Amino acid sequence: MPHSQITKRGFDLLRDPRDSKGTAFSREERERYGLSGLLPDIVSSLSMQIQRIEGHVDSLTTDLDKYIYLSDLQERNEVLFYALLQKDPVKYMPIVYTPTVGLACQTFGRIYRRPKGMFISARHRGRMADVLGNWPERDVRWICVTDGERILGLGDLGAQGMGIPIGKLALYTACAGVPPEVTLPILLDVGTNNEALLEDPFYIGIRQKRLAGQEYDDFIEEFVTAIEEVFPQCAIQWEDFATPNASPILERYRHRISSFNDDIQGTAAVGVAGVIAATRMKGERLRDQTYVFYGAGSAGLGISELLWRLMVDEGCSEEEARAKCWLVDSKGLVVASRQDLAESKLPFTHQHAEIAGLADIVQSVRPTVLIGTSTIPKSFTQEVIEHMASYCERPIIFPFSNPTSKSECSAEEAYTWTNGKAIFASGSPFQPVVINGTTIYPGQGNNVYIFPGVGLAAYAVSATNIPYKTFGVAARALAGMVSEEQFSKWLIYPPMSDIQKAAKVVAIACAEYLFDDGHAGIERPANITELIESHMWKPTYA
Repeated sequence: MPHSQITKRGFDLLRDPRDSKGTAFSREERERYGLSGLLPDIVSSLSMQIQRIEGHVDSLTTDLDKYIYLSDLQERNEVLFYALLQKDPVKYMPIVYTPTVGLACQTFGRIYRRPKGMFISARHRGRMADVLGNWPERDVRWICVTDGERILGLGDLGAQGMGIPIGKLALYTACAGVPPEVTLPILLDVGTNNEALLEDPFYIGIRQKRLAGQEYDDFIEEFVTAIEEVFPQCAIQWEDFATPNASPILERYRHRISSFNDDIQGTAAVGVAGVIAATRMKGERLRDQTYVFYGAGSAGLGISELLWRLMVDEGCSEEEARAKCWLVDSKGLVVASRQDLAESKLPFTHQHAEIAGLADIVQSVRPTVLIGTSTIPKSFTQEVIEHMASYCERPIIFPFSNPTSKSECSAEEAYTWTNGKAIFASGSPFQPVVINGTTIYPGQGNNVYIFPGVGLAAYAVSATNIPYKTFGVAARALAGMVSEEQFSKWLIYPPMSDIQKAAKVVAIACAEYLFDDGHAGIERPANITELIESHMWKPTYA
């Protein structure tokens, strides 16, 4: 979907990130749009501009400095920004999103410059629709929204969590080609319980404790109602809400407005895709494994929920599938005798003695798959991993907590403590590891393999609903991309350099499912691949 015809002139045009070409404006365009004398004489090609940007980024010494510079680029020239990301996603995605975005959120009050989205605050209650009407684009199709309470593994960052929806939607465009003008990052500023932020003179949010209870629920209800009124074709990605709010919000609204929670469903899909690929590498099935989830919040519950559904598809009964999934929360193993369990954990309780420590749990349960979503760094200890390797020829070890500082173990630790036998994937990237003379490339179970493709599919078919099954379809499509040659390099995800190809494969599979299951808002075309491709924006100058 191309942006509107250029109507601005002079400095107004140069300051518009959607239409500005910077030094790439031709001499004829400079005369037509009143730019003569406002630009240096050189007329650059897009590739020349990219080389200039790359050179400057490489000269910066810290990832946060690079993040700030690329954020500034996004604010002044969207085509150039996205062309850079698409040229080398392996290099630039860790800068614009995980792991650097975590540090950016922590310092957001100091680095904030220009608006890239909207802050809907507690002061806007009663008039949210009017406030949303201030956004300059009318045809918004995707909103990514957070209330900043559980940013990555960093906790309550309040309004400074805005870096997350900005980064997520940038990846919708960079990876899947969702047009940037149809996306809108939103931060719901309902306060913060982070005392350090409330006392920080540079904090950019409302200075009050978080809304809670009925007040909070009413705030979310007004927000969704306002979205339905102002952007009636819009879908919502819920992002980084605290566990007590994440699932209830998703369940309350997912049948009313097309929506999903990336921490629950996106993490589930990428985690399950990794397990599917890893079991293929082992010549086994999902139902042949025993799973321990270290962390029973939104992410851990989401992965376990999707896994048992897919094991049922393999022929397990619901009871058999759930029996293979063991949850560990802050109190220890989730067992039936405990009286302190949230309702969401009850389907995965077991008749078993209570055990607190992970090492003892692994010795008792003997998992073949260990998945971490705890945000407790180094909790997958040498004792835990060596014990798994003692009874399992190829243990599957996924420390998925973000950012890197919160990872349950490093790639080097997992490979060293299993003598290279582990099948490993993490949430944030790790460098290749050499074990016994062999270079092993750690997998990265990054949600970016899932949510841009799902988002593109929903956008292309005007989805009326995004059911849970969509994410099982996405997981299988992603896992199916991993070749035997990639297995030989110990890869269980496609290389990040293929992220645009992965997003397209996921989008096509999800679009087919949404049509098949009656969740598309348009007539089914003869060629779904062509439909997906026709909705993919490309960063080129008109």
